[in-house]
Amino acid sequence: MILSVLSSPALVSGLMVVRAPNPVHSVSFPIPVFRNTSGLLILLGLDFSAMIFPVVHIGAIAVSFLFVVMMFNIQKEEIHEEVLRYLPVSGLIGLILWWEMFFILDNETIPLLPTQRQTTSLRYTVYAGKVQSWTELETLGNLLYTYYSVWFLLPSLILLVAMIGAIVLTMHRTTKVKRQDVFRRNALDSRRTIMRRTTDQIDILLTTSAGEVRGRGRRAIGSVLFIQGARMRMAPANI
Repeated sequence: MILSVLSSPALVSGLMVVRAPNPVHSVSFPIPVFRNTSGLLILLGLDFSAMIFPVVHIGAIAVSFLFVVMMFNIQKEEIHEEVLRYLPVSGLIGLILWWEMFFILDNETIPLLPTQRQTTSLRYTVYAGKVQSWTELETLGNLLYTYYSVWFLLPSLILLVAMIGAIVLTMHRTTKVKRQDVFRRNALDSRRTIMRRTTDQIDILLTTSAGEVRGRGRRAIGSVLFIQGARMRMAPANI
């Protein structure tokens, strides 16, 4: 009963992902699929996967797709295309998925039974207690870090390349933009730079000791006028 309640809405929502005419609705339909799938994982005893599944898919992927579709503002007319042209590609992808499910998934997580002898006894034997039981986290860690360690590191390298590529693409450095290099400008125009600095120092001295400079200037002007007057008085006598 619980299996039917969880699986039926998931199948209907998965079908509406490709049948909904509105792109916003098409992106919103995977959310109940992920939610009901988490319930099915709880029924199977996979508690860790049931908690990670909605956090990753609903909280990150579905919401990101929804915001991207809303940002692009895709119209309904752009989606009404021929559906039959995509059937070969979708059929090929479906066959690949079925092949992975039936041939790649193996029983490596179940260790061998402690006995290897053949018996012809018809007595019913319960082998559940003889099989080594592992939790989900132990099984996941054992597989990821031993048998599939290379495939576990490969997505991290792909994400690193994607992050570096996004940073490089956003760095638009063109030669048309006028940029001022202070060190190069000072090296080419060092004379004017030094003169400007000396004049700045003179201005600072004038502002800090304005009274003293004014007093010295007045005394210098008075002495110059006195010397000129004496020369003018001495000029007729020499003639």
